[in-house]
Amino acid sequence: MTESDFDTRTGAYAVIVDEPGPEQRILLALWNEPAEPLWSMPGGGVEPSETTEQAAVREVLEETGYHIVLAGLLGEHTHLVPAERRLITTDRPLLSRRVIYRGHIIGGSLRKEVGGTTDEARWIRLADVATAPRVDLVDAAIDLWRTDGG
Repeated sequence: MTESDFDTRTGAYAVIVDEPGPEQRILLALWNEPAEPLWSMPGGGVEPSETTEQAAVREVLEETGYHIVLAGLLGEHTHLVPAERRLITTDRPLLSRRVIYRGHIIGGSLRKEVGGTTDEARWIRLADVATAPRVDLVDAAIDLWRTDGG
């Protein structure tokens, strides 16, 4: 497969975890586009005029209501979506390139996004993530966060 055989989407996301301890929680956003909504990392598509860092900060604010600062790149995760599994009708697969940062809240308050692809943000105990309906990005981001010192 060559680069011209698929569509590419770059997204930027932030792993935001509260204080350490047995009740430690991660901030997730509920993606509402699939038939069954799935938990995802707060973040989303990078606009042509912005960097991945700017996109992560903007998207987290839009989806959660929180102002954040980024505290380093955790890594990237790619995912290939076959054409028949895409949410739009097409004969082209989608390469989803996800840039994942560590983030810290500096202001704002938790709220729902209105009119976007997520309609809820919630703090979920890290211990409960394994049983939550979620996209693979959540597990990949948590693994990168833990590898980086969690």
